Amino acid sequence: MLSTFGAAAAAAALLLAGSAAPSPMARVGDEPPTGKITIDVATVNGSGCRPGSAAVAIAPDNTAFTVTYSEYLAQAGGDSKPTDARKNCQIALNVHVPQGFTYAIARADYRGYASLAPGAKGLEQAGYYFQGSQQTNRKSHTFSGPYDTNWQTSDETDVDALVYAPCGEQRYFNINTELRVDATAAKPSATSFMAMDSTDGSINTLYHFAWKECPASGRK
Repeated sequence: MLSTFGAAAAAAALLLAGSAAPSPMARVGDEPPTGKITIDVATVNGSGCRPGSAAVAIAPDNTAFTVTYSEYLAQAGGDSKPTDARKNCQIALNVHVPQGFTYAIARADYRGYASLAPGAKGLEQAGYYFQGSQQTNRKSHTFSGPYDTNWQTSDETDVDALVYAPCGEQRYFNINTELRVDATAAKPSATSFMAMDSTDGSINTLYHFAWKECPASGRK
């Protein structure tokens, strides 16, 4: 965890506690399975997420899952190092779903906190893919200073563009995210940061499932 975030953690927690939740999403695809789903973190790589700093939880109704990071922050300006300005994280998830079902990701909601000085800019971008498949187009969102509050973005996939995991096969689901802060146009002494980071689980990314029943020939 970079020290700058520690100074703002209390204010961020208060703001995020009162922030609006992502807008509800209409169900896409078939009804979710009622059987047990498990998700294990297979590998974690990147400057924004050392091993052990990311956790996954599944919604009780099997409609979504969350990923929570504990050390994911980019910063620039002030005493920041050049390498602090860009942080990335790639997570490979081993997703086990009930027999006869497959899934896609219909929407991803990203949340965090940013403190950007006048002239500074922040960027969040993400993409995901199934092992052996092409990555989705990475979608980017930018923020401009002055900015000192929570941030939230949503990436939604059209129904006809959903990519489902192959039926009857076990493949990792890979999530690739990135945070950047550019403070070259800001006052040199001012430190700016952007975080997708939580010490208490209150800040997380939410991935909404789209479910589909497999044809009988694809069930194993």
